[in-house]
Amino acid sequence: MRRVCVFCGSSAGNSSDYAEEAAKVGTLLAERGLGVVYGGASVGLMGAVADAALAAGGEVIGVIPKHLMRVEIAHHNLTELHVVEDMHERKATMAALSDAFLALPGGAGTLEELFEVWTWAQLGLHAKPIGLVDSGGYFAKLAEFIDHMSAEGFLNRASRELITIDADPAALLDAFEKHDAVPVDKWA
Repeated sequence: MRRVCVFCGSSAGNSSDYAEEAAKVGTLLAERGLGVVYGGASVGLMGAVADAALAAGGEVIGVIPKHLMRVEIAHHNLTELHVVEDMHERKATMAALSDAFLALPGGAGTLEELFEVWTWAQLGLHAKPIGLVDSGGYFAKLAEFIDHMSAEGFLNRASRELITIDADPAALLDAFEKHDAVPVDKWA
């Protein structure tokens, strides 16, 4: 594993704990020699992850669509900044550059990115690990809902197990290292 794609908010949320956790994740990735691939913004949790990884000497690659250059305030001090045409190209580029996916707190865009890579894994389009950093219980209700989808027969066990949820980002990275890179058969 060389690079981890981090999905997270372009805002910081209502608690400073989220930004502190995002910075810890950026530092942890750099300390483990893992590059960061993310949405390319200088603000919010995205900026916190990038700044911390850079400060710890890590590689940080941003991918941002042209139309978000001003809205998300593109980070211009990265190892690389890819400016792409649209959101579809952003997600495809981020996925292609990454060996794993990690989600931190964020809004609809974060969830959309997470669900897309999860769906791709279900369909066998990749076999990369996916983890959610459950900062302050942020993803607890989502975890409940995912388990509900499984209990109601809309999500098989193998698909459910494609996502690992833990409050400790180091534990998630350790699990990523042990990840079995065999695609799941959604219909098995």
